[in-house]
Amino acid sequence: MTGIEKIAKQLSSGYTLDDEQVLLQLEDFRIVLRSNSKELLDKLAYYFAHVVADDNLELFDIEIIVIEQSAPELDLHFIDWKREPGKTGRKDAYADFEEGRVIKKVRTGMIFLQSKNCLLAAGPCIDNDNQVINYINAQYMNHLQHKGALICHASALALNENCYAIAACSGGGKSTLMLNILEEPRLAYVTNDRLLLQEVEAEITAYGIPKLPRVNPGTIINNERLRPILSDDRQKELESLPKQNLWDLEEKYDVLLHDLYGYGKITSKAKLKAFLILNWQRDSEDDCAIEKVELADRRDLLAAIMKSPGPFYQYKDNHFYSDDTKLDEDAYFELLKNTVIYEATGNIDFYFATRYFMINVVEQE
Repeated sequence: MTGIEKIAKQLSSGYTLDDEQVLLQLEDFRIVLRSNSKELLDKLAYYFAHVVADDNLELFDIEIIVIEQSAPELDLHFIDWKREPGKTGRKDAYADFEEGRVIKKVRTGMIFLQSKNCLLAAGPCIDNDNQVINYINAQYMNHLQHKGALICHASALALNENCYAIAACSGGGKSTLMLNILEEPRLAYVTNDRLLLQEVEAEITAYGIPKLPRVNPGTIINNERLRPILSDDRQKELESLPKQNLWDLEEKYDVLLHDLYGYGKITSKAKLKAFLILNWQRDSEDDCAIEKVELADRRDLLAAIMKSPGPFYQYKDNHFYSDDTKLDEDAYFELLKNTVIYEATGNIDFYFATRYFMINVVEQE
């Protein structure tokens, strides 16, 4: 028995899996979810409703086991995963074995096993279902990367099978702008924070992951459709805050698109047509402006697009991604060099950017 198998046995010992399963159909990739908690399975089925399959549950590519329990105590030496520039505090820690990796979420105590033959999550999963959802999505991202896709830190929308991506540094407003633009009935949601791009027959296919938007109160309070996510009392509290404080407030809420927009508002992939890079600044005294740029002259903008695969990424040969691996800027440039790139500069202006998108993109379709 390998080290990972021993840990999996330790984490699952004494827990009985529920008879129900949830099957996710992610393009050509199928994931079956099993758990000892029917409550958790029901939550995951509701969250992933737009990709749940109800056909043969015996046909799947990978199986993920999720064990609801208190935060496990493992006698392992965990190493802190380095945070990206601009991020502070401890988030992930890991312990590597020859055949796999154990990842610990420092703040919640959640444990995730990542190996070719064992995918298991354990801990207070119901209270931290967002981390379970991220773990599930990480497996789909691994699958796409094995096919040659690159990860982008971007939101994206689709219109007539064409994809329009929005990138920015963290906190740059890409989710807020994306949700504002999504009010256009003809547009569909592709992704909020992770976009995977793969060149297929001289075109770039953009894949979204089944991760719903997760936004801060500042985004919610300024969008009438989203306001019901918050209680009336919480809305009043937020409205009394100074604008700067509201912008900086970190308090994440899931935007359940099928509840707020109805079904049929989500698409899983489209052909990449353009990228909008939000290079604007809150303290700029200049009016917001959006202009086309040549990526060959502005390779610096790639920094807002490129994204680390993170601690869950396992290569085809089963070794793992390291936190000191440098991202391949040339690979991103080669992939995107012929893509139309827009840059937003000056002060942050969601109204202007939304109108620009509607006039120069939507109305041109």
